[in-house]
Amino acid sequence: RVLSLELNKDRDVERIHGSGINTLDIEPVEGRYMLSGGSDGVIVLYDLENLSRKPSYTCKALFSVGRSHPDVHRFSVETVQWYPHDTGMFTSSSFDKTLKIWDTNTLQPADIFHFEGTVYSHHMSPVATKHCLIAVGTKSPKVQLCDLKSGSSSHILQGHRQEVLAVSWSPRHEYILATGSADGRVKLWDVRRASGCLSTLDQHNGEKSKASSEAANTAHNGRVNGLCYTSDGLHLLTIGTDDRMRLWNSSTGENTLVNYGKVCNESRKGLKFAISCGCNPEFAFVPYGSTIAVYTVFTGELITMLRGHYSTVNCCVFQPHFQEIYSGSKDCNILAWIPAPREPITDGISEKSLPQQHLNPAYEDAWSSSGDEG
Repeated sequence: RVLSLELNKDRDVERIHGSGINTLDIEPVEGRYMLSGGSDGVIVLYDLENLSRKPSYTCKALFSVGRSHPDVHRFSVETVQWYPHDTGMFTSSSFDKTLKIWDTNTLQPADIFHFEGTVYSHHMSPVATKHCLIAVGTKSPKVQLCDLKSGSSSHILQGHRQEVLAVSWSPRHEYILATGSADGRVKLWDVRRASGCLSTLDQHNGEKSKASSEAANTAHNGRVNGLCYTSDGLHLLTIGTDDRMRLWNSSTGENTLVNYGKVCNESRKGLKFAISCGCNPEFAFVPYGSTIAVYTVFTGELITMLRGHYSTVNCCVFQPHFQEIYSGSKDCNILAWIPAPREPITDGISEKSLPQQHLNPAYEDAWSSSGDEG
């Protein structure tokens, strides 16, 4: 299904945003409701379910926190995330230096955390049962941990030297956090430990670097602005402004040395990419200019480029129940990428006689004859 992803002609996402879309999140409970955050501070909530049951439909916006809302973010919303355990709450963070906890039913903030600098990224653990900590990456090199229960942000993780552009909790261990910074480093933390930092990932795997100009223990020779764990938590994928993507063994901290080639990354802030869940092999969906590059995670092969946006793609999110992708772009559009339906092969026609349109066998498109659709 992932190999046959295409821009769906029968599904639109209602166009609400008047400016670029930076962040998307689909709630993990039903996989039905999606949040989007825009560079004008607006947040929109969509219902992805096809209630009309018609083949062509538009995913409707249920409501939004628009410019006229008293609690709207003043500047660009960089991250939105559903509370992992139910849809009654969601979170948003912004360049206006705040993280807001929203009550979904009233669309009022239940809590607001204030920071000294721009907020690039935040994340709640998808698996935590013993803590309610939100990790926050800001203009400060200190990683902030906000406690939903107490409403305070007292806990700080120190070790980075520059702003923290990406944060992600492990989906396997509730106390393990990964952070990526403009200092080129990726750190893994156990938030129960006083010292915090477990390890700093090293692209050279501890071998003395040939080029002495490269600082020791850097994950990238540039800003690290994207992090994503595989769904089992055993590997961590990182992306940097050195146009490289790297896959790490999250328990040993080892660079697996998978080569993805040049992954163009001109983003000056956090880049939101996605990894499939429950596919074999697993795929990474990475914003790449105005397209989305689809890689196999463990071999590094570039499978295809999804083309359809008119401008820079900022984020994409994977819907695991149906193996669908939603992407948000500077062009103000959210696009739905859906597996192409396969035509039933009627008796008497052998597989071999079907036209072979594509060279790459990993990406043979669904074939249909123009007359029989319906």
